[in-house]
This record gives sequence, C-alpha cells and structure tokens, in this order.
Amino acid sequence: MCRHQPSCPGASAGQPDHHTAVIVSAHPEQGWSLLCDGTIVFDDTGELLPDGRAVSPHRPPAAV
Repeated sequence: MCRHQPSCPGASAGQPDHHTAVIVSAHPEQGWSLLCDGTIVFDDTGELLPDGRAVSPHRPPAAV
C-alpha cells in the first residue's frame, strides 16, 4: 500500500515501528486517520489494523 520511498514498515511490524507510516487521509473532525500501511489510527490512541484486529487505546496513566 505504501508507494513512497523509503517505504514504511508494514502494520505487522508492531508498535512503535508501524507508527512511522505516512498519513494518507486525515479526518480530524471524525477522530481518525488512515496510514499508508492500511492502519486506521484514532485520536484516543486506539487502532484498527488492516487484518481487522483492534488495538485498544494505550493512554498514559492519569496524573494525580
């Protein structure tokens, strides 16, 4: 899916490597972006991988 050079790591590369993929379609009004590796990332840090697996949001602990 990635057509630029150098090509990005695939979604199967794991975090944080696949987060270096380029945003090809941003929808901030809806809270998500599509990366060139086919991953959909959400503003709440959740993800939907190209194979259909969901990654739960991984927010840092709240400050006390």
